[in-house]
Amino acid sequence: MTGPSQRPAPAPDGAPSATRTFLGRLSLPERTFVADALRAETVGGILLLLAAIAALIWANTPVRASYEAVREVHLGPASLGLDLSIQHWAADGLLAVFFFVAGIELKRELVAGELRDPKAAALPVIAALCGMIAPALVYVLVNVLGGGSLDGWAVPTATDIAFALAVLAVIGTSLPSALRAFLLTLAVVDDLFAILIIAVFFTSDLNFAALGGAFAGLAVFWLLLRKGVRGWYVYIPLALVIWGLMYNSGVHATIAGVAMGLMLRCHRRDGEDHSPGERVEHLARPLSAGLAVPLFALFSAGVSVSGGALADVFTKPETLGVVLGLVVGKTVGIFGGTWLAARFTRAELNEDLAWADLFAVASLAGIGFTVSLLIGELAFTGDAALTDEVKASVLMGSLIAAVLSGVLLKLRVRKYQALLAEEERDEDLSGIPDIYEQDDPAYHLRMAAIHEKRAAEHRRLAELAGASRGEDDRPA
Repeated sequence: MTGPSQRPAPAPDGAPSATRTFLGRLSLPERTFVADALRAETVGGILLLLAAIAALIWANTPVRASYEAVREVHLGPASLGLDLSIQHWAADGLLAVFFFVAGIELKRELVAGELRDPKAAALPVIAALCGMIAPALVYVLVNVLGGGSLDGWAVPTATDIAFALAVLAVIGTSLPSALRAFLLTLAVVDDLFAILIIAVFFTSDLNFAALGGAFAGLAVFWLLLRKGVRGWYVYIPLALVIWGLMYNSGVHATIAGVAMGLMLRCHRRDGEDHSPGERVEHLARPLSAGLAVPLFALFSAGVSVSGGALADVFTKPETLGVVLGLVVGKTVGIFGGTWLAARFTRAELNEDLAWADLFAVASLAGIGFTVSLLIGELAFTGDAALTDEVKASVLMGSLIAAVLSGVLLKLRVRKYQALLAEEERDEDLSGIPDIYEQDDPAYHLRMAAIHEKRAAEHRRLAELAGASRGEDDRPA
C-alpha cells in the first residue's frame, strides 16, 4: 500500500483512480455536528470521571458501609415487578436514557452521517467489529489457558466515548476533526454491537406476555411519531410503560431505549432547521451525560482498590483477560482491522496523518467504562466477589489504555495543533473556516481586499520609515 505521504498514482488512460481518502476533511455540516456532539460528550465524560472517582473514594474509606447501604436501598412498586435497588435502577433505568441517545445517534449516522454511504461506512464498521472480536478472543484465550470462566468474554468489547473524550480534554491533544469523527463513528457502531450482545447473550427466561406488551407499546410509539403527534406528556408515560414491560419480559430494559431512539426521524424535511431526532437528542443528551451515566458510575464503580485487590487483577484469568482485552485486544483489533480494510478497499490515508495516529486512537478506544461495567454485572450475576473484581479490572484496563493513548497522542500534539489551527483559520472573518471556501469566488475577493489593505498600510509604513531614516542620515 502507498505510504501516507504519497498520492495514489493515476489510473491508466486518464480513468479516475479507484482509491479513496481515509480520514480526509469532513464536510462543513458534518464537522459542525461532530464538534457539537463531542463538546457535549466531553462535558459528560468529565462528570463521569468525577463520579467514578467519588465512587472509588466512597467505597474505599471508613464510610464504605454507607455506600453499600445506599445502593442496596429498594424502591418501586413490587406489584409491577419493579421493586429494585438503587444500583439496579441506575443500571436498568437510567442507562435506558443513555441507550436512547445512542439509538438516536445511530439512526442519524445511518441516514445522514458517515454510515449512510456503504463505502464510507465500511472502514469504521470493520474497525468496530474487529475491535470487539479481538478483545473477546484475548479474553477467551487467557481464560482457556488459565482455567477461568468464559462468561465474561463480552466485558472488554465496549468503548466508552464520553470517558475517552474526557481523557482527550484532560491531556489537551487538539485532535483534528477527522480523527475525532472516526472515534465518534467507531463508538456509535461499537454501541450497536454492544446492544446486540446484551440483547442476544444476556436475556433471561422470556415472559412472552410482557414482551408482547412491550412490542405493542413500541408500535404505538412508532405510529404516534408517524402521525406527527407532539408533546412530552404523551411520549414520556408511554416510554415508561414500554420500559417496564421490557424489563419484566426478561430482555434487558435498556433495549427499550435503543428501540425508541431508532424510531425517531433524523433527516430534515423542507423548512425544518432540525429533525425531530435532533431536537429530542438535544433535550435528552444533558439528562444522559449529566445525570444518568454519572449516577450509574457512582453506584457501579465503587470497588476495592487495595493493594491485594489490584494484585488480583493481574493474577486471576477473568480479570487479566479483561485488562488485556481492553489494552491489547482493542488496540490490535481496531488498528489491524482498519489497516486491512483500507488495504483491500484501496482507501488512501490522509497525507497529513500517519498510521501511528490511528494506532493511538485505537489505544484510546480501550477505555471501556460504562458498558463494560454493565456487561460485567450481567455476566457474573450471583457472584458478587467476582463481579467487583471484574469491575476493578475494567477500571485498571481503562486507566492503562488512557495513559498509553495519552502518551502516544502527546508525541504528535504539535502536528495535531497545526492541523486544527489550519481547519479553524478564518482570515476573512466570514464565520466559515477558510479551508471550506476555496471554491467560493467571493472568498477570494474578500481576501484580495484584505491583502490590498495590508499592502497599502505597509507602503505607508515604508514611506514613513524611509522619511525617518533620511532625517537621521542628515549631517549634524
